[in-house]
Amino acid sequence: MTLSQSDSISEKADSRARSPARTPAWYQPMFSPEHGVYVMLLVSFLTGAAAARQWTLTTTLALICAFAGFQAEHPSVLQIKQRRSWKHRFLVWGAIYTGISLSIAVYLYLQIPVLLWLYLGAIAALAIDGISVFYRQQKSIANELLTFAAVCLAAPFAIVATTGNLTLAAIGLWLLNTLFFSSAIFTVKLRKPKTASLIPGLIYHAIAAGIVAGLWYAGWLLPTAAIGFGTVLLKFGAIAVLREWYCSTAIQNVALLETLTALVFLAIVTLSYFLPT
Repeated sequence: MTLSQSDSISEKADSRARSPARTPAWYQPMFSPEHGVYVMLLVSFLTGAAAARQWTLTTTLALICAFAGFQAEHPSVLQIKQRRSWKHRFLVWGAIYTGISLSIAVYLYLQIPVLLWLYLGAIAALAIDGISVFYRQQKSIANELLTFAAVCLAAPFAIVATTGNLTLAAIGLWLLNTLFFSSAIFTVKLRKPKTASLIPGLIYHAIAAGIVAGLWYAGWLLPTAAIGFGTVLLKFGAIAVLREWYCSTAIQNVALLETLTALVFLAIVTLSYFLPT
């Protein structure tokens, strides 16, 4: 499940939050309902950890930081959507998650200053997303691409937090993850009558495949890691052939397809860093 697939879940959560009889107490924990982003965040981070070829204390701290940062976004977005009044629960849990993420981020930065570049990218993406939510443009393709790119920063974050170096290979892995997961933006839109055309998806996957090939040719990606992108091309091809089923099947089946594809991608990319060169 992706951000696009989770919009309906978030909207239901919003409506429940606006109902006084069902409003949870401020001290009850908040967790994002966007399950697809959990998969994206974890897979991206694990590919980065695989590229680093080790797992240290700073790797664990980076994972906690990334998770808390993602959770901080949920109450913030809900508060922006319901900006006519302040919601204590949104403010409290937004502050808690932000505090955890910010504290770890500062600690890691003091040890690895180059992380500042990743932080600036994530902050810029969060600010733009907040503006998009304010103007109700969060479902646009441009904003979703930006959001996916921000989440996939987990890959270079894992690498830099573990090794202390921001390399071209780390940037290449970030781009690979971003291009892989952004495919879902175009496949999910096939299920909606207004965006059911295959043309945008075909154009995107052709461009993305060209970029991945270019990254491999430039030495920013290992050959096997680049081959991992082929899983999303196979998925898109299968969806195009089985389009009638895909557009009518339950959303749970779509989420399962996306998750299984992501796990195959993770396995291939992880293996590429441990194969003899």
